[in-house]
Amino acid sequence: MEFIDNGIVLRIGKFRETDLWVKLLTRNHGITTAFAFGGSRSRRRFSGCLDSYNTIAARMASSKNGQFLNLQETTLLEQYQRLRTDFKRQGMAANCIRFVEALGVSPEDSEKIFLLTKSMLHLLNSVENAFAMLPILFRLRIVAEQGYLLDPKICPKCGKILEKNSVFLVSEGYFTCLSCKPLGAMGLNASRETLDILSDIQEYSPEYWVLHAADSAIFRELGRIIDAHIRYHVGLEWNDGSFRRSFA
Repeated sequence: MEFIDNGIVLRIGKFRETDLWVKLLTRNHGITTAFAFGGSRSRRRFSGCLDSYNTIAARMASSKNGQFLNLQETTLLEQYQRLRTDFKRQGMAANCIRFVEALGVSPEDSEKIFLLTKSMLHLLNSVENAFAMLPILFRLRIVAEQGYLLDPKICPKCGKILEKNSVFLVSEGYFTCLSCKPLGAMGLNASRETLDILSDIQEYSPEYWVLHAADSAIFRELGRIIDAHIRYHVGLEWNDGSFRRSFA
């Protein structure tokens, strides 16, 4: 089997003196690992391509025994220069990539996750103020695409539009108005501005997010809600430099 697919370089490692393994988030095949034999010295086949976060066109083929993929040739499609030199942005990009890896990407979801990740890398590379919250907001956008969508507009209990302050019920995974919150239920407060940003994050791709007006209190509120939602319903949380499965 041989195919050509676009991919974002997630990780690279050396397994012999001149040979590399490359993990890619591909547009049509999900997360894929391929071996680039001679990858650390071949200028003709891989020149300028095999760096983290690059978007490339890759030609891959199954090995003779069918047990792994060989990376035959690559073409550079997009490179993010600020992510290579700005360590803050680089760290934020790495956080986004690690979450995608931990979550997993099936071939059925690969195109939309590929496009969202590419859009996020473009945002981190181009935005003047790289908000520290961007990776957290990206997590919500990714899990929303996989079915963990939040409705920040309507209370499911009374059917009324959520106005002013509301409550996010963590175990149920939805927002209610204050009058509909069950007695003793675990909930996190959410302002109207928080609900508006959540709606925006889930509706638009990262390049179109408008976040400059939010203050630090809103970002903290957003962070608590998103982290609790992903920990409880997806089972992932950031712990000691990596995403780990939680036991919520």
